[in-house]
Amino acid sequence: MQPDTMPDTARLQSAVTTTLFRDAMSRLGAPVTIVTTSGPAGRQGLTVSAMTSVSDTPPTVLVCLNRANRSHEAFVRNGVIGISLLSQGHEDIAGTFASSTRSADEKFAMGAWHADVTGAPLLVDALATFDCTISTVHMSGSHDVMFCAVKAIHIHPAAATGLAWFGRRFHYLPSAGDARRDRLG
Repeated sequence: MQPDTMPDTARLQSAVTTTLFRDAMSRLGAPVTIVTTSGPAGRQGLTVSAMTSVSDTPPTVLVCLNRANRSHEAFVRNGVIGISLLSQGHEDIAGTFASSTRSADEKFAMGAWHADVTGAPLLVDALATFDCTISTVHMSGSHDVMFCAVKAIHIHPAAATGLAWFGRRFHYLPSAGDARRDRLG
């Protein structure tokens, strides 16, 4: 690239506003998950879409949490995190856990919960659950990226439709079994 045709980095950076960034990110489909913790710092939970796999050897996932969120400190202090992947029919619980006005008791009054290896609450009828310890935390902007070592996984045998967030609304993703039936007619 010739020097006179290189982009003006300062101009490009200033053009990326929070609103523009959020609008662009709304076009990225993401899983709808509930992340929870329990321990000496109390029981907390919230809805997140910033969760993904990192490695299968050893099994590791990451979750991004806003440091300004009132439950953030409980996750860090407890050092454990339960991740429940939501499915169709969980829209209300996703909305409740996304609320900043609901108490932890109000949130956990919805759904049935159980604990596994770490003691973090896991939604009984979730599509799948990951019971994890937080192994590493990296700061990035307003969020902490939490790398989580997976200690136990449960896959619900009857849950067939994943819940996704795209275009600022819920969408449903059929399981592989449902997709094959759809193609076969």
